[in-house]
Amino acid sequence: MRIYNKTYASQFSHLMRLSFFVIVGVFVAACDTSNDQSKQSVKQHKQPALNSNELVFVTHNGPATYYLNGDNEYAGIEYDLATLFVKKYAPEYQIRFLLVNSISEVIPTLLKGQANIAAANLSVTHLRKELVQFAKPYQETQQQLIYNNENNTKPRNLATIVDKSIAVPIGTSFAERLSEIQKDQPQLKWQALHQTNSELLLDQVANGVLDFTIADSHLVAMMQNYYPNLSVGMSLGKPEKIAWALPKNSDPKLVKKVNKFFDKIRQDGTLRNLLDRYYGNSKRLNTQDITAFLKLSNSLLPKYEHLFKQAQETTGIDWRLLAAVSYRESHWDTFSTSPTGVRGLMMLTESTADLMGVTDRLDPKQSVPAGAKYIVKMIDTVPERIPEPDRTYMALAAYNIGYAHVEDARVLANRLNLNPDSWADVKKTLVMLNDPEYYTTLKYGYASGGAPVIFVESIRSYQRILERYQPSHPSTNNSFKIAQTD
Repeated sequence: MRIYNKTYASQFSHLMRLSFFVIVGVFVAACDTSNDQSKQSVKQHKQPALNSNELVFVTHNGPATYYLNGDNEYAGIEYDLATLFVKKYAPEYQIRFLLVNSISEVIPTLLKGQANIAAANLSVTHLRKELVQFAKPYQETQQQLIYNNENNTKPRNLATIVDKSIAVPIGTSFAERLSEIQKDQPQLKWQALHQTNSELLLDQVANGVLDFTIADSHLVAMMQNYYPNLSVGMSLGKPEKIAWALPKNSDPKLVKKVNKFFDKIRQDGTLRNLLDRYYGNSKRLNTQDITAFLKLSNSLLPKYEHLFKQAQETTGIDWRLLAAVSYRESHWDTFSTSPTGVRGLMMLTESTADLMGVTDRLDPKQSVPAGAKYIVKMIDTVPERIPEPDRTYMALAAYNIGYAHVEDARVLANRLNLNPDSWADVKKTLVMLNDPEYYTTLKYGYASGGAPVIFVESIRSYQRILERYQPSHPSTNNSFKIAQTD
């Protein structure tokens, strides 16, 4: 499989006709404060033939599409979906990603015949459906008006923010929505900006540069883990579907394959697992949790950072995951002791400390490497066939509650026709282990299964935050590698 990571600047110019709408992806100018807009006529260009040796996916950089993670590897739900589609349904082709500068260039790239499929987190809208055809949707999202809760109060309605700065990326469904709203509220002023994206505009709102923006709910939930001062002012309109887009003159065989692919991954749980991998933990932490974590990341984490990095060098586990586990356990308080007797930075039990050769659980130099090695032990206990990062998530649950109960949850998942090798499904059955209807039928009986779910999901969130703000560290032990959360 060949991956190309190039930036293509698309320009798309056709005869213009007047309208109050801005056709998504075919913009030629940003909306000014008077919001004069235009709609362009579109010519369908010949598409790349399927008898070539590659399928071309057009996308753009972003946490909900396609990016390089901390290990310098490609990631993103659209990347995962596209590579899985080619592997399972079009193995005779090589895959190529055509990376454009912004979402406004995605549909023009399709229409100019430069790509077969747009995998770019596109919402299905009426105006877009005039230009392209959409495959079966794979996700639902809600447009939300976002503001900085430190600089602004929650707006009662859109009429109360007419004197505020509002911006969205050009060529988005958000621009469409604002165009519709402005018909009833002509005093509303806003801008549709070139060369930006929702993530950048949310950054600007968080930093007080911009008063408001509109973004999709799944991205907002992710960004609130990094910026606790971002708040939802209101929802706009009805929920929207997200789907791949194809030119209207696409080969019907390709369209059929794409729809069959999404039907299959929805039925077998693969789609549910992917959505959980990227978004499942995004709403676990509240504002207070995130604020406290960011504060201690700057003040206390540097004191122990070298120990987590040393542990990574000997175990191969990303130091940011180890730091996240430690924070969830002790808030990086080396003297932390629970009522049940677990102690230290990694909150080791006495039996675990004995097993790992720890003589003083309050000594960070002993606690951190022991905790890391115990996580490795749990990973080795989980069946090797379980893919990452699910294997690590189950190992972390075992770190918290013991592997026996995790195995019970996997058995229960299998009984309920869920996937016992998927964390997204196993976390559903873990919380059932306190119900006598289920635990009385399992080998190891009752467990407070909600605790390990909260434990793992919180760690995923803390790790994601650290991955955003803290650089990776090279491992000297490459015997195995733990996949990152995002």
